[in-house]
Amino acid sequence: MSYTRIKNWLQFLTDGIWRITEDEISPVRRQIYSCIKIVYLSVNQFLNDRIQIRASALTYSTLLSIIPILAILFAIARGFGFDALMEIQLRKGVASQQSELIISWINSYLEHAQSGIFIGIGLIMLLWTVLILTDNIERSFNAIWQVKHPRSVFRKITDYFSMILLLPLLIVISSGLTIFMTTYIKNMDNFLVLAPILKFLVRLTPYALTWGMFIGLYIFIPNTKVKLKHAWFPGILAGTAFQAFQFFYVNSQIWVSNYNAIYGSFAAIPMFLLWTQISWTICLFGAEMSYVSQNLGSFDFGKESANISRRYHDFFCTIILSAICKSFAEEKTPYSAEEISKQYKIPIRLTKRILYELQDIHLIFETIEEKKGDVRYLPGIDINKLTVGTLLEKLD
Repeated sequence: MSYTRIKNWLQFLTDGIWRITEDEISPVRRQIYSCIKIVYLSVNQFLNDRIQIRASALTYSTLLSIIPILAILFAIARGFGFDALMEIQLRKGVASQQSELIISWINSYLEHAQSGIFIGIGLIMLLWTVLILTDNIERSFNAIWQVKHPRSVFRKITDYFSMILLLPLLIVISSGLTIFMTTYIKNMDNFLVLAPILKFLVRLTPYALTWGMFIGLYIFIPNTKVKLKHAWFPGILAGTAFQAFQFFYVNSQIWVSNYNAIYGSFAAIPMFLLWTQISWTICLFGAEMSYVSQNLGSFDFGKESANISRRYHDFFCTIILSAICKSFAEEKTPYSAEEISKQYKIPIRLTKRILYELQDIHLIFETIEEKKGDVRYLPGIDINKLTVGTLLEKLD
């Protein structure tokens, strides 16, 4: 009996749940099913999208770029007189031995970048390594989101360096707020109700900063429109997992002592690689969850959409092309893929696939709506010359 029940659950999870439409179930059950789908798909996509390989590639890029990036952050902080706060935050986030080593590397890098004939070359190399890392991060996020076109070079420079300039400011604000609230709490011991609440808020501050960082990554890094409602929960989940791993990593001094016995002064390197690998794995899993959440509808009827017959394929092509032409002839707002899918009850994944095919044979083209930035579709040729025979001929 138990085996049959487990088998039925697996059958429902892998097949049955994807055939249920929103109209067939209540809103509460719809939310429950959506959560089940998101968890299942996130794990499935995580395993199938070679996330560990992408995390390893980003670990390598981070190893090459971490010192130049931290050097830029410290240089900006020193310009505003906040370098001491930056060092405090670094020592909090990294084990003592590694933090001292990293700070010495940063100071050495800044000295060489500013000295004599190497000032120009050092500055160029510093900016180049930062750009390479951010470009690799964007490529990984775009691969998860199935975005084919990355940002232009100009947009990469302006967007990413703006983020790097803002990061020290956010760290300083977070540190200053924590110090202020800690000092304020000492004077509120008599207020038994408020003091525990403020202590909780102080402990929550690093989590809130990490949550905001991950949510910002999931919204701004992919070169596509990511809605906040699909990024906030993955950001909080990934941020919490990152903070938990950070706590475990910093407080596991037994590992460090064991590695010291084997690697000596190089013990910090394998530990840093381990920390970076797991951190990027957490980050990319959150990106997968954000993508799945926003595109959940595209996974419904997945098997049916993949195995559709040629007859039904041509039938749906005719329906979609007819809808686009009719909307154009009546001077209405062009259809988006989601609107076509909803109105004609066609799975969104199949709708998008057919739209791509119709673009490839130049029967339609996409246009971007100015206000919302939505992708919409218009006929690619004179609709008076467009017939079903023309469509079928081009599809062949």
